[in-house]
Amino acid sequence: MHLSDEQKQRYSRHLMLAEVGAEGQEKLFNARVLVIGAGGLGSPTGYYLAAAGIGNLAIADNDAVELSNLQRQIAHCTGTVGMPKVESAKAAFESLNPDIRVTPIKQRITADNIAGLIEGYDVVVDCCDNFPTRFLINDACVLGGKRLVSGAILRFEGQLTTIIPHDGHCYRCIFEELPPADIMPSLQTAGLVGAIPGVIGTLQALEVLKLVLGKGDVLKERLLVFDGLKTAFRQINVRRNPDCPVCGKSPRIRSLRAEAYAAVH
Repeated sequence: MHLSDEQKQRYSRHLMLAEVGAEGQEKLFNARVLVIGAGGLGSPTGYYLAAAGIGNLAIADNDAVELSNLQRQIAHCTGTVGMPKVESAKAAFESLNPDIRVTPIKQRITADNIAGLIEGYDVVVDCCDNFPTRFLINDACVLGGKRLVSGAILRFEGQLTTIIPHDGHCYRCIFEELPPADIMPSLQTAGLVGAIPGVIGTLQALEVLKLVLGKGDVLKERLLVFDGLKTAFRQINVRRNPDCPVCGKSPRIRSLRAEAYAAVH
């Protein structure tokens, strides 16, 4: 593709990399990435994907910006409090890079709409903040054959994995079933230090870029865990479970049933 002089300057650090170059930058321009969640994880993930030149970036979220978000959700600011998060994020990302197109999807993710939402995207990024939605996204991506980068954060900790359906593990290979609602901590009750989503969200963006470029080793069959208090990473090897309920040899989850994700919010 032909790069304008301005684009050559904007992406100059990419163009000098053998792993990217002009061909790789074209792949980034043509990529279609869906980020689910425009909060703590979606903010840094979206920012770095926008900066990299992901040409078609969609952000799905049903919430509005609140003052309590601003301690960690860097896509938003005091002036956008009360605005839908997807609109605030769209303005921030397109302001950073006018080369890209951001599609805001102001919807709550449900078993009824997720298959249609992920259709047409090359990579899905799970930046949600609750277990039911995380399981729903995993199941939809496995059933739909969509590559998924999944991140989670709480307190001073974060975790990250990359799922390539039927070529390695899925989220249910690690955690087979949703934990009971009464033992699931949330950001609202457990808290979160604001820099943790910056660490994990940035790594999520890197995983997406590697998937699009076809370069490097993504976190397939690996779970990366970050301890912010110790500033330490550890890696857990994960194998595909032949008895996994969604990606195993005889899966019992063959469709998305709303009642199975009743706690999604």
